[in-house]
Amino acid sequence: MLNNFEKITLDNGLRLILSPLPAFRSVTAIVLCGAGSRYETKKTNGISHFLEHMFFKGTNKRPSAHDISHALDEIGADYNAFTGKEATGYHIKAASEHLPLLCDMLSDMLWNSKFDPVEIEKERGVIIEEINLYEDTPMRRVAEIYEQVLWGDQPMGWDIAGRREVIREVKQADFLNYIKARYVPNNIVISLAGHFEKSEAVSQIKRHFGYQKPQKTRSFVSVKEIQRKPNLKVVYKKTDQAHMVVGVRGLKIGHPDRYSAAILGTILGGGMSSRLFINVREKRGLAYYVQASHDSYLDTGTLASSAGVDITRSDEALKVILSEFAKICQEPVGQKELTKAKEYIKGRVILSWEDSRTVAISYGSDELMEGKVRTLDEYLKKIDAVTAKDIQRVAKSLFVNSKLNLAVIGPFEDEEKFEKILKI
Repeated sequence: MLNNFEKITLDNGLRLILSPLPAFRSVTAIVLCGAGSRYETKKTNGISHFLEHMFFKGTNKRPSAHDISHALDEIGADYNAFTGKEATGYHIKAASEHLPLLCDMLSDMLWNSKFDPVEIEKERGVIIEEINLYEDTPMRRVAEIYEQVLWGDQPMGWDIAGRREVIREVKQADFLNYIKARYVPNNIVISLAGHFEKSEAVSQIKRHFGYQKPQKTRSFVSVKEIQRKPNLKVVYKKTDQAHMVVGVRGLKIGHPDRYSAAILGTILGGGMSSRLFINVREKRGLAYYVQASHDSYLDTGTLASSAGVDITRSDEALKVILSEFAKICQEPVGQKELTKAKEYIKGRVILSWEDSRTVAISYGSDELMEGKVRTLDEYLKKIDAVTAKDIQRVAKSLFVNSKLNLAVIGPFEDEEKFEKILKI
């Protein structure tokens, strides 16, 4: 049943993905909107994430944050939201009989929020403290610095949480203008997964989301990728561990080689038997955590390794990671290792799809980002089709000196020692 879905487009352009899972007794409803940090300007950087918070702070029907949380807690619902670079999502999972409440709640939050100035002021402090938290968490912060190095001063390189100076100035009108610009039905996908009656589900969605009128939305600013030599940034911070991310420019969503790139990332740093885990941690004791993965966006991507390493041997750790990048370009992956990487990905995906939330988010995200849905079987077949030659070909195209980028946080005064090492 995981390959069974139906797409319905309402008259106002809103897309509805229905994924029936009759063996379940719950349902997940998620609203996905084409809104995120890459749709912002310098003057509004952070508003997508700020808005996500404000949607939980009260509506005309449910005036306070307590009213919203109480209504969901009293049915035992699991609910949350997320903001990314290219999409924002709001999801609620509950027993199937509560689907009408889920639809009512989500539409109420999206289109009837009060944006009380008092609540805005309180949440402003929360957001700033969240930014402070991220900056005091080098394991997380280093990934944001890596994105700044990779994409520079353009929307793809900006932090999703935004900048303090912007957050301090956001007003009620800014939220309303952003909703008007991005939260329109033709820029929204609603995905339902779990146990539900189709006729009731469609009726509920039409009732709560079908009355909004469509309008044109502004597209994202295409990323500019001009890089002729390795880039790096070292941020001084007194830490007991050095945190680094080193990687290359990768492949966009829809690129036919993205499945090969996913397996390439897994071979390098997916799991405790991956090349990087064995060679950086197990053999040399250089790091506590080390991993690698490939991430795709609408017009760009990146394959990167992140690690928390011994300060006194950070240069050695970087050399080992880069040597593994080089090795996978030079030597074909053996069939046994390739099969293991494929089965690792397939197994993790299959396990995650036993949660209706994963099904709803996966199908909904595919529709929002690509305009089409990949079934689970289609995805697994794409993974199975990748060959060792594909892995080596993609590795050679990605792992070149002119595409290398490095971000480091630690007690280092200069970049010179890392700059000398940064080459394949």
